[in-house]
Amino acid sequence: METKQTREPWNRGKPIGQKPPLKLKDIWAIRIYLQNAHAVRDLALFNVAIDSKLRGCDLVNLRVRDVMHGGQVLPRVMIVQHKTQRSVQFELTEPTRSAVIAWVEKAHLKPEGYLFPSRVLSSPHVSTRQYARIVHRWVAAVGLDSAIYGTHTMRRTKATLIYKRTKNLRAVQLLLGHSKLASTVRYLGIEVDDALEIAEQTEI
Repeated sequence: METKQTREPWNRGKPIGQKPPLKLKDIWAIRIYLQNAHAVRDLALFNVAIDSKLRGCDLVNLRVRDVMHGGQVLPRVMIVQHKTQRSVQFELTEPTRSAVIAWVEKAHLKPEGYLFPSRVLSSPHVSTRQYARIVHRWVAAVGLDSAIYGTHTMRRTKATLIYKRTKNLRAVQLLLGHSKLASTVRYLGIEVDDALEIAEQTEI
């Protein structure tokens, strides 16, 4: 008698659910690691990913002209998101602008070219899959479990820090480019976080 073969779930043994954001100490650990490794491209990619709060597909599709004008990196950038076709703005802090300038000059990038061109000839820019592998390498290098973190970690990190400091959900919604506030609540998982915070502060 033949027994039915059961297909193993794709996520068996893997963490499921939302990817956690990085903590401030993790952000600085990765920055210091990349600086010490003289990884000019990766430092620019990491800083832009944190500041922009973009999805991976939008991040890797950035062109030099999107973030630079007249040889200067713009402090504020606006792009149209691929998934929603909605415009979103983001800020580039001074350390990020410096990292981008250093990368553009080192790689001799042209305004019309991609900000993060691929080192693989078949792709004009870093693919989302390559970006995911790069993120895993960063977090593993500073002693974090790479299975827990991913590209959405990069998108969520600054948004989560902003919410924790300000509790301004509307601001975070705009920064993430969400059309509905409920999407932002779900994305950040803030109801759960806030509930746990209240519980931790309640002594019985």
